[in-house]
Amino acid sequence: MPMNACFSGLSWHTGTLGCDASDPSPRTPTMSTPSTQDSAQAQRAARGFSLLELLVAMMIIAVLGTLGFSQYRKQGAQARYLKAQDELKIVAEGLDQYWLKHGTYPDFGSYEAMIDGNSVLVKESLIKVGMSAQDPFKQPYEGKSTRASYDLKCLGDPDNQEDYGPFTRTPGQGQVMGNGPSAGGAPKADLPAGDAGVQK
Repeated sequence: MPMNACFSGLSWHTGTLGCDASDPSPRTPTMSTPSTQDSAQAQRAARGFSLLELLVAMMIIAVLGTLGFSQYRKQGAQARYLKAQDELKIVAEGLDQYWLKHGTYPDFGSYEAMIDGNSVLVKESLIKVGMSAQDPFKQPYEGKSTRASYDLKCLGDPDNQEDYGPFTRTPGQGQVMGNGPSAGGAPKADLPAGDAGVQK
């Protein structure tokens, strides 16, 4: 090796050609220490989530779950309420058809008698066979009829009477009224003139 070159491997210098022993060798790699921020991030990644972060995540999941469940229950209650309205409408239309044929309503002391297999409404095929005596909320329908009128009632959702409260059907009401999903007094075009409406 020529004497005018610096040897960086052992850190000794010949002192020739401007080579100064106090200068670091150009071949010596500079050592960089990680910054405090990088070190903190590495430690955080290594230890995982903190207890506070887990609690926040669990709280968010709980809130979303609660909102989803309440929306599911609301949609279910609305569907049951509409089904109850449809079932009473079927019986009311059967009673109205009977009145159109005979000029009077049949005498029934209860809703169960109206939908019974021996009922004149069933025998004359004015209502379908096997209708339920209970509404979708597992409460009994109420009803009675005389030769001049009838009255059908659903008690509504026992857990939410404000939105899905009781409603009745009587003769001569040609529109739907009340506080349920079909509220608003919109006329029902498919109902005959003597058909029953729904009211609270």
